[in-house]
Parts: sequence; C-alpha cells; structure tokens
Amino acid sequence: QVQLVESGGGLVQAGGSLRLSCAASGGTFSNVAMGWFRQAPGKEREFVAAITVSGGRTRYGDSVKGRFTISRDNAKNAVYLQMNSLKPEDTAVYYCAAGRRALSSSSGAYDYWGQGTQVTVSS
Repeated sequence: QVQLVESGGGLVQAGGSLRLSCAASGGTFSNVAMGWFRQAPGKEREFVAAITVSGGRTRYGDSVKGRFTISRDNAKNAVYLQMNSLKPEDTAVYYCAAGRRALSSSSGAYDYWGQGTQVTVSS
C-alpha cells in the first residue's frame, strides 16, 4: 500500500513556473512507476507525465511537452513535476499516481493516487 501526498500547487501568472512535489510512503517507492495527471472542472482526467522506476525514461502528454519535466528521487521517495511557461489552460487539480505499468498514459494503470493539489494560472 502506497500513500501519496502532493504539494506545491498555487496561483501563478501566465508564463510563470511552479514545481509540484509528491511524497510517497508505506510501500517500496523504488519499485513503482509514477505519473502525473490533472483534471479541470467539467473535464476528464488528463495524462500529464510519467516516469519509469529508475527515472531513466519519461513520457509526456502532448499539451505539456517542452514545458513540463517529471523527475524522481528514489532516495527521498519523491516525484516532482517542474512546470514552466504556464498557461491558463494548465489550470487544474494535479494528481500524482503510482503503478506497475511503466510510462502508461491511462489512469487505469495506476493503483494509488494522491489527494491532488490545485494549480491556477491567471491570464
């Protein structure tokens, strides 16, 4: 059983940056693949980024490629999402997730989810 807690969300102006963190506990973090998803009001949950167990490979959703970077620190049981050049359309609740299927863009591939952190980008 893995518990995930996100932090780092907030209000930022368009063009700004935020760094989200996700702290994991209760399981073997270095054995699980990690992902970030987001959900805006009235919209379906959207894949943002994923990273393999070792951190050696990553995958991004088309809408964030070139602007967001996912990374992980297995020694700290943490995964991060650096978000640059933020746009108003990036406004959403961001969730981190853990699962066994590496680099999956499907939310069904992830077994554990955090409670989410709100990111609001003003124009």
